[in-house]
Amino acid sequence: MIRVFLVDDHEIVRRGIAGIIDAAADLEVVGESGSVRGTLGRVAATLPDVVVLDVQLGDGNGVDLCRDIRSAFPDIACLMLTAFDDDDASRLAVLAGAAGYVLKDIRGRNLLDGIRVVAAGRSLLAPGLRDRVAAELHRPSPSDPTGVDLTLRESQVLQLIADGLTNRQIGERLELAEKTVKNYVSALLAKLGMERRTQAAVYGARLGDERL
Repeated sequence: MIRVFLVDDHEIVRRGIAGIIDAAADLEVVGESGSVRGTLGRVAATLPDVVVLDVQLGDGNGVDLCRDIRSAFPDIACLMLTAFDDDDASRLAVLAGAAGYVLKDIRGRNLLDGIRVVAAGRSLLAPGLRDRVAAELHRPSPSDPTGVDLTLRESQVLQLIADGLTNRQIGERLELAEKTVKNYVSALLAKLGMERRTQAAVYGARLGDERL
């Protein structure tokens, strides 16, 4: 029996997914959560084989939660679920240790098969995605940011970019106007010698991993 924990802030969606999973003879839902808060403790109490979690949650970010789950419980596979096909988000999911990344419009049967795949220790990611992310991690930025001194606020913005948050979400988290965040992001990219937000996200995630 494959034990599954669900994380989605939309109750109707969560109940629908739970019904599909529980209808399968080899799968069972052992826990649910509608938010980031408290989820890690519930995962610790239930120890599922797979955590199916939404990328965007009401009180935080599913990618960040995935990273926390994988750090605390390396044997638990995480399957990211999202409504949008976002290449940047998929890269961040890989960096967070997700074993799979699927869209919410996936057919129920395919979702069940996906859960089985990641539960077996295999990957459910687009072919070559892990290799592309690994190559990007080792590719030098336009100017080497090593040794660049960032202010506390710039460091906070960089980490939140790495967590996959939008400018608006960063503003809400740091209690800043969205325009102010945009200015911070522009200044941060210039200081790091980067042109794209994805480069900063990869660099921020690498810094976070190095601090673990």
